[in-house]
Amino acid sequence: MTASGGNGAAALHDLLDHHVRDDLAGLAEHVNAPASAPALLSLFDAMAASRLLDVEARRMRERGEGFYTISSAGHESNAYVAHALRPGDPALLHYRSGGFFLARSLQAGRSLEDGVRAVLLGLAAAVADPASGGRHKVFGDASLAIIPQTSTIASHLPRAVGVAFAIGRAKRLGLLTRWAPDSVAVCSFGDASLNHSTAAGALNTAGYCVAQGLPLPIVFVCEDNGLGISVPTPSGWVSQAAHRPGIRYLAADGDDPETALLVTAEAADTARLERRPVLLHLRTVRYLAHAGSDVESGYRTPAAIAADLGRDPLLALAATIRGTDLAARYAAIGQRVGELAAEIAAAPRLTTATAVMAPLAPRDPDVIAVASARRAQDAVRRKAFDTRLPERAGNLTLAQCINAALTDAMAARPEVFVFGEDVGRKGGVYGLTRGLQQHFGVPRVFDTLLDEQAILGLGLGFGVSGLLPIPEIQYLAYLHNAEDQLRGEAASLRFFSDGTFRNPMLVRVAGLGYQKGFGGHFHNDNAVAVLRDIPGLVLAVPSRPEDAAPMLRSCLAAATTDGQVSVFLEPIALYHERDLHAPGDRGWLGPYSPDRHIPIGSARTHGDGADLTIATFGNGVRMSLRVADRIAAQGIRARVVDLRWLRPLPIEDLLREALATGRVLVADETRHSGGVGEGVITALVENGFTGPMARVASHDSFVPLGDAANLVLLSETDIEQAAQALMGA
Repeated sequence: MTASGGNGAAALHDLLDHHVRDDLAGLAEHVNAPASAPALLSLFDAMAASRLLDVEARRMRERGEGFYTISSAGHESNAYVAHALRPGDPALLHYRSGGFFLARSLQAGRSLEDGVRAVLLGLAAAVADPASGGRHKVFGDASLAIIPQTSTIASHLPRAVGVAFAIGRAKRLGLLTRWAPDSVAVCSFGDASLNHSTAAGALNTAGYCVAQGLPLPIVFVCEDNGLGISVPTPSGWVSQAAHRPGIRYLAADGDDPETALLVTAEAADTARLERRPVLLHLRTVRYLAHAGSDVESGYRTPAAIAADLGRDPLLALAATIRGTDLAARYAAIGQRVGELAAEIAAAPRLTTATAVMAPLAPRDPDVIAVASARRAQDAVRRKAFDTRLPERAGNLTLAQCINAALTDAMAARPEVFVFGEDVGRKGGVYGLTRGLQQHFGVPRVFDTLLDEQAILGLGLGFGVSGLLPIPEIQYLAYLHNAEDQLRGEAASLRFFSDGTFRNPMLVRVAGLGYQKGFGGHFHNDNAVAVLRDIPGLVLAVPSRPEDAAPMLRSCLAAATTDGQVSVFLEPIALYHERDLHAPGDRGWLGPYSPDRHIPIGSARTHGDGADLTIATFGNGVRMSLRVADRIAAQGIRARVVDLRWLRPLPIEDLLREALATGRVLVADETRHSGGVGEGVITALVENGFTGPMARVASHDSFVPLGDAANLVLLSETDIEQAAQALMGA
């Protein structure tokens, strides 16, 4: 099988198809022999259909009827992994897992045609695609417990670890999830992906759990075809790199069906019975190059390509099957694949932006308002608060209100979990989780290893399993190590599963600037642009103590009702602040209310000044209120709008308050370039505001240590001078 560019490369799929047909025809002597076990024939059907779907995908692309050509050809032996597991075991699959998908579909009692049709609908980007509704070609199906993955690297591995951890933790607490208590998670990935930091981190987390005696029933499957697109994996590298402390290593060749069936069964049994992680090193080959645009002969020798043909897993399985005309069976499957592809070619596709974005943020404000009112019975609350109910404690700090809101949430919802670095016995660096572990126990409030990818991965796994995680990221700067767990995994799941899967989660992050006596860019970080850029994500920034709890409850309510992923960005410098204008005035304290509701995307206005609107958030609220008090003595009457939500921006409230004065100053503590202020000004312009506007922001700089931080961060002087200039304009 050789081809080099142009039409030759385009016909590579036909050459592979003919190669299989010719070899199967040579097995005619098997037809009259005693029949083999039905399971082998079922596996052959799944593997043959997967191969023929890959061939058809190339033909569909040539006709302009298909849009995806990364194939499973050569990897079909992953069907043995499906065979070893149960149809309800949660699976997070590599993009070359066609054999697994079709084998599980058959295992669940569906016809082969049902599975083939599902894959073809994905290839055609059809609205009827059960995995993503036409948004991407993925292997996914809620009824088959296959969670769609769009990762092209290993970013789904932390979530897989989270799923396995959630299975064990829910069983310990007697909580129901969408998985059976004795389930095993399975996660597949390629040999090149093994080198990615997310893979290294996930495997490290798995071993860490074993070292702590925690159950983690998961089978990692490294499908090793020896190539990362065109870059060869060094010989022996996977077998060396895959050995990790606490994780059992097993290996099999995909073209050795007998051994592969035994080893995959051993992997599944070990994970299920011993509740421990296993890494299955499944050696495979890769046919049809990396994707349709890839010409393999440009970087591989004809001898290497030919050698792989001798390791065909489909033909290896066929050689063990007796009593069936496999050539005729293969031809019949191929004919039906072609017929179904022709039927699906004209299937409806997404035609509007509204339809494309429908799964991103399906929030129902009225439903969220009702859900946010949920709280535990009075007796349960009194016990959780040691009879000292926070609403009777007078005015509290921001930190105290957040702590009380977390306590209320855990008391009302047994599915809530709080975890992160130092959140347990220590109660967090700033005391925000103090007392939670003592009240609710280690299983629900626990410390994690120091790895933000792992922390978010645990949250993703808990959420998709039906629990409600509240992971804490200790500092905003640390989140940047793991941003793709939010962008590529958390926020995208509803989109790429057409809403059939979701991972509700509230990520608490301590951040922003103005810490005194403990600074530097790792502890004073104002980079939030990456969070505002994530479709569907909610970004909340509480500044006032009395707003924090209602905002947190709204995020949790949206998580439970709509599967919302939210980031709760807490201004560190305001955690323990008590005063507003003068020392001892206690103007920055506020009451805790267990009943008040704040809708997502709604602002709060302080004051009714008619001369100037100052739009701000976070630390800027306190600074702007102080400035507003000073400029009032100069005859400038200002109102201060606390945006509270940076995504979605409260545009309607913002526009109303802008029109009330006719002048707007945006006080933005994030950076001048890419900062929140850019979005606020743009929103006002796009919505027809034509009055004078100005913005002040922090400099485009990292935050240095000590007093030098004040040279680059937004200051009250900046706000005051800008207000005076705007009034004189």
